[in-house]
Amino acid sequence: MSNDGGASYGPYEPTSFNLQPPRRPGVPGQPAAPGAPAPGRAGQSGGAHPGNPYAQQAAAPVAVPGPDPGAGRLIAGRYRLLAKLGHGGMGTVWRAKDETVDREVAVKEPRLPDHLPERERANAFERMRREARAAARLDHPAVVNVHDVAVEDGQPWIVMELVQGRSLGAALQEGTLGARDAARIGLEVLNALDAAHQAGILHRDVKPDNVMLGRHDRVVLTDFGIAQIEGETNLTDTGGFVGSPEFIAPERVLGQRPGPASDLWSLGVVLYAATEGVSPFRRNNTPATLQSVLNATPAAPASASGPLARAINGLLAKDPAQRPNAAQVRALLEEAAKPPQPAPTQVVTAAGGGTGRDGKGVFLSRKALAVMAGVVVAAVAAGVLVAMNPFGGADAAEGWKKHKASVVDATVFAPEHYAESEPEEEDTDKTWVRYDDPSGVIFITLDLAEKKDTSQDVAGTSAAQAYADMEKFKESGESLFSDMGSDPTPGGKTKETTYKDRPAAENTVTYTDTRTELPHEAKIFYYRTKSGDMYRLWIDYPGKGDFTARGREVARTAIAKLELDKL
Repeated sequence: MSNDGGASYGPYEPTSFNLQPPRRPGVPGQPAAPGAPAPGRAGQSGGAHPGNPYAQQAAAPVAVPGPDPGAGRLIAGRYRLLAKLGHGGMGTVWRAKDETVDREVAVKEPRLPDHLPERERANAFERMRREARAAARLDHPAVVNVHDVAVEDGQPWIVMELVQGRSLGAALQEGTLGARDAARIGLEVLNALDAAHQAGILHRDVKPDNVMLGRHDRVVLTDFGIAQIEGETNLTDTGGFVGSPEFIAPERVLGQRPGPASDLWSLGVVLYAATEGVSPFRRNNTPATLQSVLNATPAAPASASGPLARAINGLLAKDPAQRPNAAQVRALLEEAAKPPQPAPTQVVTAAGGGTGRDGKGVFLSRKALAVMAGVVVAAVAAGVLVAMNPFGGADAAEGWKKHKASVVDATVFAPEHYAESEPEEEDTDKTWVRYDDPSGVIFITLDLAEKKDTSQDVAGTSAAQAYADMEKFKESGESLFSDMGSDPTPGGKTKETTYKDRPAAENTVTYTDTRTELPHEAKIFYYRTKSGDMYRLWIDYPGKGDFTARGREVARTAIAKLELDKL
């Protein structure tokens, strides 16, 4: 991951947070398409970044912008506005120059809904001033420093340190974090929250966009106790919203008085999103999201395990009394953030007098011992297997399972943990079977098309069908199956092969799923029987990332072990 700090004033600086392919709603584990626009950021350019207004964001210039309206204005006789960094529901954040001490700062210009009565506006401004001053008392490296509350035209302008970096939310547009990095970031956020809670301050809006990843691996929590009214997305005393709905604790949705446990719930959602790539409660609209916060039980984290998973699951308890406290969460995150320990070296004395030069034995690491033991066991096991079943290799695949699919007159091999998909109710004439990995990123589909249902303008061979499908796919991007969507420039190649000594063919296609904007790759095996039935065995998997190699392995095995009742 790169550091976006000082986009206009210095080079990128790398951090140690390693990104993995992001996970998207409905398809956890799938990687993001290279260069694909991040959701909700279409058209974003220049240095502004609405979700992370405290950082200087880098972006490819598309035009030379004119000066920001208001740039050059002097606030409170001290802070010279230079350029907009971003904006949100509470206002606009500016990069400014503190002319008194000659340093750059971030200045937040307040903005309240125009429909608020004057008395409520005055109360909101007073609340912002009071809470900004309270946040300024916090002295913690993971808390953004609040330098001043400057009053201009009766409105409080919050003056903060300018953190050069980017938000966790921006980083997660590129990929999810590994468990150790997520725990490391979560630990810093937890410590910031704990410091605030001990000072009697609640954050109320813990989310990835408010977590800054700064220089030298610094993690900073921003917007401490400042955001109180954000229009449709802030909970107020009169029934509005404070914070993003998908990160709000259930008790706050119910209008109950929040406490430290409410911020810790939000931290749990942040950790889930950091490892899985999406909030577990995000829905298509705010009411549905709030309903899911109250009632939905999120799927267990797929990428987080051990102490990190226990921390996430504990923090997402609906009842705040059942959530772990800060000390308990800290212990779990510290354990999850620990680097792996090197395997200790063991001493082995070889039988028959074989020793080292000093006569004290041969030093072998635990890994070397495991390799030696594995070689011996594998050799013995191989001999036993051959003796017991010399023809078992053709059918045996460790961790795989046979599925007798009578609807397509075939036997399909799939990894034993794959589940068969159920057809839709209206699919009464089913001529396919599908087996899905629980992660949702790899699936195997065998489709049987009767001769009368296949295209009539191609020759009857498997290769002819494969070439015709590929040409159609490349020209129009039209998919072979309804689940498949492609970008304007799908690609692939066709290879002629054999099946049971008869002609067959394979297509390897690459495309971008139009729903998720994620790259995909698929192996499609073609075989036309003597009676004219056309079979397509389609294995689909991510086109980039950790799952690509696994998907190709699944494709090779599934194709090699396919059994058709009629050749």
